[in-house]
Amino acid sequence: MSFLTIGHRGMMGVEPENTLRSFVRAEREGLDVIELDLHLSKDGALVVMHDADVDRTTDGTGPVADRTLAELRDLDAGYGERIPVFEEIVDAVRAPLQAEIKDVAAARALVDVLRARDLTARVEVISFHDAALATVGELLPGVRTALVAEHYGTDVVDRALAVGASALSLDIRRLTLELVERAHAAGLRVLGWTVNTHDELRLSRGLGLDGVITDFPEIRRAVRFTA
Repeated sequence: MSFLTIGHRGMMGVEPENTLRSFVRAEREGLDVIELDLHLSKDGALVVMHDADVDRTTDGTGPVADRTLAELRDLDAGYGERIPVFEEIVDAVRAPLQAEIKDVAAARALVDVLRARDLTARVEVISFHDAALATVGELLPGVRTALVAEHYGTDVVDRALAVGASALSLDIRRLTLELVERAHAAGLRVLGWTVNTHDELRLSRGLGLDGVITDFPEIRRAVRFTA
């Protein structure tokens, strides 16, 4: 398998994160996979948003879960972009997707979309929450999942295996060669985030990672020089 470059919330280093504009840019820049985040609106729509609140990335305030999709659509997510729903991204780009779910409720809604639109082969479901990944695996056997972790030890390998994940997506600042080798021995792919400099990319290569999550198109272009 080739070394993957994954666009973080689209191409958030150069475009408003988790917007249609950002995802289209990531695909145009040649990223292998596009990562996005999902929350449920008040009326159950799978909206693409990283934070539980809209404050940081829009001109609004308050929790995503307290607004209907129509109310969320009224907000400016940067350069006039509107908060998209998951289905819009599926239609707008052709690249494989990593969909990060924040809770079990979002997991169930995502499974419904993946099943209805036959997206199991194209979408890998990722989450910090073990229970959410376990739910996805139970509801949709065969779907690929990855456990995300920021504060972790070598037990993260066992956690991933326990919920049927096939990959780990880990904060590169804590990654060690020992952990990567242990994960590979268990049959898990290992991805590192967030890799935004050439030094971080060289470290990722030295650790034997299977890919990196990045905010910038320059990292995608630099990969061929670090093989």
